[in-house]
Amino acid sequence: MASTIPKARIAFFDFTCCEGCQLAVADALQTHLDLLEAVEIVNFREVMSEKSDDYMIAFVEGSCTRMSDEARLKVIRENAQILVALGACAHIGGVNAIRTGLDIAGVRRYVYGEKAMFFETDSARPIDAVVPVDAYIPGCPIDLDEFVRTVKALLLGRIPILHDYPVCVECKMKENVCLYTIDKTCLGPITRAGCGAICPTFGVGCEGCRGLISNPNIRSLKEVFSENGFDEKTLMEKMKIFLSYQTMESES
Repeated sequence: MASTIPKARIAFFDFTCCEGCQLAVADALQTHLDLLEAVEIVNFREVMSEKSDDYMIAFVEGSCTRMSDEARLKVIRENAQILVALGACAHIGGVNAIRTGLDIAGVRRYVYGEKAMFFETDSARPIDAVVPVDAYIPGCPIDLDEFVRTVKALLLGRIPILHDYPVCVECKMKENVCLYTIDKTCLGPITRAGCGAICPTFGVGCEGCRGLISNPNIRSLKEVFSENGFDEKTLMEKMKIFLSYQTMESES
């Protein structure tokens, strides 16, 4: 006998982003068919043409980079019982926030040239700078397993709590060689864990895509950089990739 329990209606939306996190979601749904038995996707531009504004959970990828984005984001918030920031751009502003602190008019001219007047591009902000957010799935792109765990938790009425310890902890648990000992840089000491230290495990320094831990000791990291022959400018340039908005907020 078929179940009569209604499925949770979920929707996916994109703002300024590469849509890589939604591609990760599409991959996850192909390998976790049990999720499709528990939810009904009613809006997901990358995988379906049908659309509905009747949903319980909204996943939003991308940062808010235009003033006109605010009205659309607020409508999504009003329609959703639960709003989830999907990926680094929605969570912390992402790569888009590299222009934080720059002259936006100059940036617009640099990118669009003589057609700059036709584009309303503004500063990049995470979506919680515009509307309240209930849960976050960090990363660039998101981790598939973390997405699945988050959806299952939300369906059970639980709001997932992000890890608040650095990637270094996961590195030590994997018995990885610290990249600083082999003349590489890494933002693991100040970046939120939860990725399984995937980049350092493969010999690539963490770039901070999961955002800062709540009390990042950036002063200490500057000392680590200096002790290993790297200057403060190198650290600041590395932090700009994903952490421009968070760094600006911590300084204001």
